[in-house]
Amino acid sequence: MKHRYKVLLYEAMHPEGTSILEEKCDLVYANSLKQEDLIKQVRGVDGIIIRANGSITKSIIEAAAPLRVIGRHGAGLDCIDLKAAKERGIKVVYTPVANVESVSEHFVALALALAKKIRLADIALRKGNWKARYDLIGTELYGKTLGVLGFGRIGQNTAQICYHGFGMSVLYYDVTDYPETEKELNAKRVDLKGLFAESDFISINLPLLPSTRHLINADLLGLMRPTAFLVNMARGPIWNEADVVKALTENWIAGVGSDVYEVEPASSENPLFMMENFVGTPHMSAHTEEGMIRMSMVARDVVAVLEGRDPEFPVPE
Repeated sequence: MKHRYKVLLYEAMHPEGTSILEEKCDLVYANSLKQEDLIKQVRGVDGIIIRANGSITKSIIEAAAPLRVIGRHGAGLDCIDLKAAKERGIKVVYTPVANVESVSEHFVALALALAKKIRLADIALRKGNWKARYDLIGTELYGKTLGVLGFGRIGQNTAQICYHGFGMSVLYYDVTDYPETEKELNAKRVDLKGLFAESDFISINLPLLPSTRHLINADLLGLMRPTAFLVNMARGPIWNEADVVKALTENWIAGVGSDVYEVEPASSENPLFMMENFVGTPHMSAHTEEGMIRMSMVARDVVAVLEGRDPEFPVPE
């Protein structure tokens, strides 16, 4: 009888990925995402797969004695204690390209919703206020300047869509320069202050690190044009949410969109949700049918590690 591995899934994922696991593994699902419950449940597992909720802490890693691989269903790694995993020789794999299209398109959706005042128009229409068409005057993306904060895969793909689709100029801020993409999109690398001062639409695509927590604050928001829009596609704690609310309340900027929040799940009492010039979604930008399938393919790398093969997408050490 062939050896079967035991894999704990924090949450269910797309059947296409699950079926890959089921060929070689016995699957168990987390009863709870509380650390104390997970510590009890991880004992004896060979692999763990985490989605967007919960975290894999040092305590959880230490409790999972035979653990050999951690799979991240997605791209963000702030939910995994990578140092603890490395210390114990545990491979971490992820799906860095799986949600590129989904998240990039979601930025465009939020940017268009803000620029065209779609949310306010929809509310007015449902109330029978046809005359709102004269009051809700939007703006075009065409020919405007896009500022990309974090020029990795998603940031570059967002720039591609906006440059080719809307004729937008592209500025970006990143610790790394990308000369080939600069040439292709006529993009320009600028400093933080320059990006906030010169952009009409800003897409936040940075990873959440100690150095990026609350990076966006009142000082930077105060540099933005009153006609400019800010959209967070990354992580809520990258901006100071109270400062963003202040910028909207005092009309420093034209509008804000976000898929992420400082505290998740976000409360219905979040002050952002009281603002007319805010459009939000509940951390769902990667949740397209295509994206969910691609992210579930983390199963391939989890099985590869368990079988002693090299994974396609190991987290760089």
